[in-house]
Amino acid sequence: MPSLVRRAAGMALIGGSLALSGCTVITVAAAATSVAVTAGSLAVDAAVGTVKLTGKAVGLAADAVLPSGDDNK
Repeated sequence: MPSLVRRAAGMALIGGSLALSGCTVITVAAAATSVAVTAGSLAVDAAVGTVKLTGKAVGLAADAVLPSGDDNK
């Protein structure tokens, strides 16, 4: 009888560790996906900010070089 209890406990332990390892894999994959999405979002934000700054710089340079239409009044 004790060997039957040991066997059942061993099977429960093995089954539990397999179930937990599956949860761990899913948790790690979800965390990695979250980090990748956050990094991608930050990269897009940085690119948009760079384009906005470049556009403002080009606009300021054009305003400095090109004559304005206010001189004709």
